Amino acid sequence: MAETVYLLCALTSVMCAVLLTRSWLRSRVRLLLWSSLCFVGLAMNNVLLFIDLVVVPEVNLAMVRSIEALFSISILVIAMVWERR
Repeated sequence: MAETVYLLCALTSVMCAVLLTRSWLRSRVRLLLWSSLCFVGLAMNNVLLFIDLVVVPEVNLAMVRSIEALFSISILVIAMVWERR
């Protein structure tokens, strides 16, 4: 059951990234660009989670996942601060 939840979370975040990217390509609003980059990173994080816990459970990818998630969220936070100015 847990594997199904991990896979569905990964698919959902990939779809969010795709929809945000399509929306940015149509409107060219910069905040959509930063949001789509953040969600691409979060989608990669969810895929890494699935790989880490289901595909190769003997390999610990927790540090890689944490760094990648921090990088993704940092992109969005920096973009929001930058857009505020």
